[in-house]
Parts: sequence; structure tokens; C-alpha cells
Amino acid sequence: MRDIPGPPAQSDGGLSAIADAGGLHTYQLHLHETYGPLVRFQLPGASSAISVADPVLLEATAATNKRPDKLFEFLAPLCEAGNLQTLPADEHAPFRRALLSVLAGRPSHEAHFPAFTTLATDLADRWAGHAGPVALQQDLSELSLRMICQYALGGGIDDPSRVVSAFETVLTVYLGRLYKHEDDLERAGRALAYLREVVDGVLAADGSELVTALVKAGLSPARVRDSVLMIMLAAHHTTGVAVSWTLHLLSRHPAHAVRVTEEVDAVLGDRPTPSYADLRRLPYLEMALKESMRLYPPGPYGARETTEDLTLAGHPIPAGTTIFYPFWAIHLNPAYWPDPLTFLPDRFTPAEQAKRPRYAYVPFGLGPRNCEGASLAMIEAELVLAVLLKRFHFDPVAHHPVTPVERFVLWAEHDIHMHLTARHAA
Repeated sequence: MRDIPGPPAQSDGGLSAIADAGGLHTYQLHLHETYGPLVRFQLPGASSAISVADPVLLEATAATNKRPDKLFEFLAPLCEAGNLQTLPADEHAPFRRALLSVLAGRPSHEAHFPAFTTLATDLADRWAGHAGPVALQQDLSELSLRMICQYALGGGIDDPSRVVSAFETVLTVYLGRLYKHEDDLERAGRALAYLREVVDGVLAADGSELVTALVKAGLSPARVRDSVLMIMLAAHHTTGVAVSWTLHLLSRHPAHAVRVTEEVDAVLGDRPTPSYADLRRLPYLEMALKESMRLYPPGPYGARETTEDLTLAGHPIPAGTTIFYPFWAIHLNPAYWPDPLTFLPDRFTPAEQAKRPRYAYVPFGLGPRNCEGASLAMIEAELVLAVLLKRFHFDPVAHHPVTPVERFVLWAEHDIHMHLTARHAA
């Protein structure tokens, strides 16, 4: 792989280069801007790694079903029965089928839609009575957490704010260890113990569709517990963050915001909330959401490990190589996204989408380990956006920095603060 372009080797395994770039997510942008769509680089936790930012090359690796153990080691503390993120393919397949049976069913989505609408409306009512700006990511992540518990886990939780904060503590500390950062492991341990208490409470609730499916798939009680914890982590982060970035971008692009709100008003009329069927009648809202996930993909990267030799762009890639998927860099590749930093929802008309390769847009990952909850996340996000944009006009707080940082998802470092102006009462 030495003939693949890339930066000079560093004695610290690339840690200083990642730190100097402001994190792995921004380092990937720099690598691909400098060296092209296929880059050889040093990655903590990988003996050899290449990064692929071209969708055509990605397709050659899409069927790979092994995640690098070392790279996902930071999630191991959340899993007492083996790291769910690195399960071998034969163990992962029945687990995935069980998740899809619950999370990907449209009849189930429609059945839960009224409960989701109530939760979204409750948040809008709370915001309507709130004095001063709101913190989007915190509140929307809590809402997403309530939704996944309502949908798949059989009930609610008492203190979603504390759960969101505990997840952030666990991820910040354990992800930091991958980059040799010293942090408070005792604090992370307390947060993790609290999360496990919450999961035990969820598992004690009746009517959990997801737990039933996992048990039928043959998962042990310990692995069921781990699965619930990981699903709570993934589901609340991705949906809440995606909605937050969409509102952030619309607030800074008034013409697009007007188009979305006019569409929402036309479809909903005097109703404060959409029906499940209404979502199909909100194409511009969906396009704005997709474009926001292009510019700020909730998961900024993924990775696989080759289990056999392969060839990419004429370069031999040996088995055991870490293939890094820099989703953010893929989404900003100017060969497929002209003027890539500009927010343009019309990139996602059916005609425009048909012009691009399949893997030019991968907000939920790709291949046999992509996100099982992708369709559910889109429904939740579109519903929440419709409810909030019907009720409020969003204005950014002046001089408040909005800086993307890697916290397992692409998070805004100091949250995203907004002033709200009422448009329509509930």
C-alpha cells in the first residue's frame, strides 16, 4: 500500500496530526483535500489504514462485515457480554435481523406515530412557555430518547436530561482514551452505572417489542441488556442531532426556511401536527433534512476491516487492513457535490439523486452494518421538524459559536441556541 498517497509517518502513530487538525472528523477532510479520494494514513488502534472518500470505490468494500476490534474498543465498557459493535458476522446476523424486525416496519411506525406526535407537541408546548433561547441539541436529544423508549423499549424514563448527560460523559471519557487523553474514569464509571440502572428499569417495563424480538433471536439476558443500552445511545444521538443541524441551517438560510414552512402550512392547514400520511406530502422538508445530514452527518465516519485481499483503484489491499469511511468527506466530495459547502436542499430532488452513485450519500452508513433504525429515524425527524416549524420561527443567538466536534456523533461543541418566535398556537 506504500504507493497510495498519504502523509509522512509519525512516531506517535498520527495522534499529533489528528489533534492539530481539531479531531479525526476534520483531519479526514484535510487528508482528502490534500491527497485525493484514496489515502493511506495512520490511525490510532489500526496497524494499517486507508480512507476512501469516493463512492465508486466504496462500493467495492460495501459487503465487508467485520469492524476493527481496536478502533471500536471505546464502546466496549457499555457492553458486558462482548462488544456489540464488533460481533463476528455469524453472531451479528441474527442480532441485526431482530433489530430490523422491530425498527424497520412501516406498520409499526404508523402505529406509534400518535405517541410520537404527543411527545413532539409536549416539547413544543414547553418551548412556547420558555423565556429566552432554547438549547436545541440537549432538548431534542431528550425528545429522541423518549421516542425510542416509547417505540421499542416498552415505556418512558424519568430523567432523560440526566441520561443524555451520562451518555456524553461515558463517550467523551472512553473515546478520549483512544487518543491517549487522560480523563476521569471514575466519573465515567459512575455515569455508566447510572445508565445500567436506567436500562434495568426499562427492561422491567411490560410490552417491550424490541426485547421480545431479541429474546426470540436467542440473545442472552446480558446481551439483551447491552443491546438496549446501545440502542438508547444510538437512537437518541442521531435523530436529535439531525433535527438540530437542520434547524440551524434553515435559520441561516431564510429563503429555504420560507419554502419549508410554506409547504408545512399548505399541507397541515389549521392542524398543528401532521398525520403519518402527511409526511409523504412534505418533500421539501425531507430534502432539507437530507441536505443537513449531508453537511453534518450524525455519524461522521465508520470503519471496516478487510477479511481477504482486494484491489482498490489498482492498489492491492491486504487482508487485515482497516478501511476507513469518512462520511463527512464523502458528502463534501466536489466531484459529486458541486459547491459542496453550500446548503442546497434541491440536491435531493429525484432527478438530482439519480445522477449520483449509490454511495455518494451515506448518512446511515453502508453495507451489512448500516443503521438498522434509519427509516424510523427519518420518520421521527420529519415529524419533529413539521411540528416545530409549524409552531415557531427560529433565529440563531448572535455571537454564539456553533462548532462541529466529534462525540461519537457530529455534535455542536456548545450546543445550538435559538430564539423562538411563535407562528401558530397549538
